[in-house]
Amino acid sequence: MRPFTDRVIPLRPEGAYAVLAQAQALEAQGRKIVHLEIGQPDFPTPAHVSEAGIAAIRLGKTKYTPPAGIPQFREIIADYAGRQRGLKIDPAQVVVGSGSKPGLFFPTLALVAPGDEALYPDPGFPTYEAMIRVAGGIPVPVQLREENQFSFDLGVFDAKISDRTKLIVLNSPGNPTGGVIPLEDLKHIAEKARKHNCWVLSDEIYTQLVYDGTTAHSIAEVDGMLERTVIADGFSKTYSMTGWRLGYMIAPLALAERLELLMTHATGCTAAFTQFAGMEALTGPQDFVAEMVTEYQRRRDRMLELVNAIPGVCAQKPQGAFYVFPNVKSYGLSSKEIAIRLINEAGVAVLAGTDFGAGGEGYIRLVYAVSMEMIEEGVEKIAAWFKSLKR
Repeated sequence: MRPFTDRVIPLRPEGAYAVLAQAQALEAQGRKIVHLEIGQPDFPTPAHVSEAGIAAIRLGKTKYTPPAGIPQFREIIADYAGRQRGLKIDPAQVVVGSGSKPGLFFPTLALVAPGDEALYPDPGFPTYEAMIRVAGGIPVPVQLREENQFSFDLGVFDAKISDRTKLIVLNSPGNPTGGVIPLEDLKHIAEKARKHNCWVLSDEIYTQLVYDGTTAHSIAEVDGMLERTVIADGFSKTYSMTGWRLGYMIAPLALAERLELLMTHATGCTAAFTQFAGMEALTGPQDFVAEMVTEYQRRRDRMLELVNAIPGVCAQKPQGAFYVFPNVKSYGLSSKEIAIRLINEAGVAVLAGTDFGAGGEGYIRLVYAVSMEMIEEGVEKIAAWFKSLKR
């Protein structure tokens, strides 16, 4: 039997799915597990959005659509995303996908050739490294600094970018840290991207989940960057539509045409009825989003209060997304050991910071897209477990 290719040999499971499977196995044995590991909203999809999808099915909207998406939907996305970021976007620049992951993988496949370098945040979403490797590129992690509110260490960024760099991956607000890249940092990154003639892939899936009056700027807003930036966004987080698998990418026209071809040959098209639900999400009432963000901020503040009361544990206030990323270095244990022991000994499922790259060592990720009761129970159990340790 011939061996697998180098594209797939390095691939590893996402930590969240692996921990969820472990938690479910323990629950099947009768154990009670508090779930603080899965990054998805606990809110239901807004009723008017669900009804639009159901109505589309009843009307027979279950056939193929154009690979790049239903034209009306692309127009709505272009208008909505453009107004949100202060940009003029042509509907032809929009390519709809089944979730936002095609907006990460396909641009990487289109832009990164074997041997090209691609910079990405560390700690960061594990798909970034995976997609670079699948494309044959060389992943170059750039450390995020806690003291910079988990923005890039620009000194390290400047040292790692070069004429070999083909792509820069950004994520703001970020997973797992909740950090938001300041506009001045984006301008610095943009200057270097122009100097080295790099593309930028900006993962903006959490762009509306920001707190305390924070604005998550897109690097595409910086002068001259729309022509070299791909924006990946979607409906999973903002509209609580994780299982609907609906997202989109916005790219310069020539690149958008290539992305449409990748969609054509990879998935054919995105399910029609989900696109009609997406139209309703963007054009219908937005009260749900504001209410959800308000509730997340309330939960974030409570989780921070409880976490920072644990001796030897400290967490920055996240500006966006729905994660707290506490520093647990004072206990002298690896992030992985802490996560494993928390689920087995305390009954709390969390993710090790190293599930997001080597830069996550010394941290764990907690999700506050869960009920207040679950937050309080989970962090209480975490606090009791840490208290049982000798530092």
